Amino acid sequence: MSLEWRKIRFYWKLYWIRILLITGMTFLGVSLIFLIIRGIRAWNEVESYLRQTQLAVLPLQIYSQIVMGIIWGVVYVFMWYWLLYKRGGQAFTQVAKKTIRGEDLKVTWNDVIGMDEAKQEALEVVRLIKDRAELQRIGGKILRGILMLGPPGCGKTYLAKAIATEANMPFIAMSGSEFVEMFVGVGAGRIRSLFKKARQLAELHGGCIIFIDEIDAVGAQRAPDVGFGGQTETNTTLNQLLVEMDGLKEKDLNIVIIGATNMPEYFLDAALLRPGRFDRKIYVDKPNLQDREKLFNYYLSKVIYDPDDVKIDRLARITVGNSPADIANIVREAALIAVRNRRTAITMKDIDEARERIALGIKRRINLTEKEKWQVAYHEAGHAIITYLLVPTKDVFKITITPRGHTGGATWVPEREEILIEDQRQLLNEIKISLGSYAAERIKFGFNTAGVGGDFANALYTAHNMVWRMGMGKSGLIGDFHALDFYRRIGGNVLISEEIKTRLDNDVQEIMQNCLQEVTELLKKEMPLLERLAKELVLKGELNYDEIEAIFKEFGKSRPAA
Repeated sequence: MSLEWRKIRFYWKLYWIRILLITGMTFLGVSLIFLIIRGIRAWNEVESYLRQTQLAVLPLQIYSQIVMGIIWGVVYVFMWYWLLYKRGGQAFTQVAKKTIRGEDLKVTWNDVIGMDEAKQEALEVVRLIKDRAELQRIGGKILRGILMLGPPGCGKTYLAKAIATEANMPFIAMSGSEFVEMFVGVGAGRIRSLFKKARQLAELHGGCIIFIDEIDAVGAQRAPDVGFGGQTETNTTLNQLLVEMDGLKEKDLNIVIIGATNMPEYFLDAALLRPGRFDRKIYVDKPNLQDREKLFNYYLSKVIYDPDDVKIDRLARITVGNSPADIANIVREAALIAVRNRRTAITMKDIDEARERIALGIKRRINLTEKEKWQVAYHEAGHAIITYLLVPTKDVFKITITPRGHTGGATWVPEREEILIEDQRQLLNEIKISLGSYAAERIKFGFNTAGVGGDFANALYTAHNMVWRMGMGKSGLIGDFHALDFYRRIGGNVLISEEIKTRLDNDVQEIMQNCLQEVTELLKKEMPLLERLAKELVLKGELNYDEIEAIFKEFGKSRPAA
């Protein structure tokens, strides 16, 4: 079937009521003109003025009344249709999203920086969408759903747009939350409306791509309703989505659904992940060293920067754990700082200040008392010494006692390289870094401040997970006791005895106490270094990487081997 004929069928199916109304109105209009002409001709040919006038006017009156009745009937029906359907209850279930043509998105593969593995998977999907004949020749079936998983800001939406651009197909983008309403059945109606629109576009253009961002809002695991109707609405919406994805098999329509979520895969309903629905999973992770270098090259190419001063390879090394959105934000913030400082090009100083502003927060105009300055200085110096001497995987990039964000000071210790799996030693190091501030305050002042609250929370959370979930306690108890405790809290039987809980909690405290003892002994041994760092912080307010390195080298300290 030719594209022209397919378009004619599509528009007839979509607008047949309008076409019939326009045709009928045209016919009535032509008939009315014909009757008027006939009446005028009869008027001109009369022999008896009264008789001919009556004969001429009578049909005109009859037909005009009929025509006006039809016109008013159409207007009346249209008004009720507009009030009840377009602006009434059924309007809740309509999808008013504008369809975007793939070629109008203008997001090509070259615009998707890094994530080579994800792009390779997506490229295969594009080939299957564009050339179904090759797949059907060997009896294969097209993919129905693609699920993109990964942290926020890593380019899942961007990759979906690139797929639509390369496939050159209509693209409908929605968020999972747009299907969720307080009225039961509205979400299911919107799902039906969305797929109806997608089927029409697929018949016209040979295919359609539906992108549902944050699909966990509509695809979370189903559960019994507790009596308020909210869970019933969520279940009904998900059920309708499952039915519509199965309904795509009724006709061999080239419709592909792309879902994206930041949540773990197990958070989604199992029926949504079974074969035949979301057949392919694409994992979009944070960029590695090479990808970060490409990203900085890409975003810096869009601004004016000093290539002699800005070292892109160094930027890639010091931004471990940053997503593509984070890198774009750093460059954008650096441009604002450069303009504020009346510079014509972005320098490395601007980028460093942008990173600090994003990671640590904006400097607050709060004047600390002399006593508070010394307390914060020892607090942060404790963090820095423990990190530098015990944790080779982190850099002590900056120490400041200037209030930033919600803190009175900060020690910035970014990772030196990507860590995918943390072992027991690395987890213990995290606890030691957190407890360094508490130990330093107790050694110097004999008491601690309220500033250790956040450090205690981080340390205790890590130690708790080590014992309760990872089997790293001294008592030797193994298993994920968090999972058992969760089942107990949702109404099941008591699965963990109080004796076991006591032993687990004792293991947590033992880890905390052992780490604190090691940190305290180290800081007492390095008391001159602690005093020097605190003094420099009170004097200067903050210390940069080179200044920190110089102080440690002055005391003959070097970082341990990784």
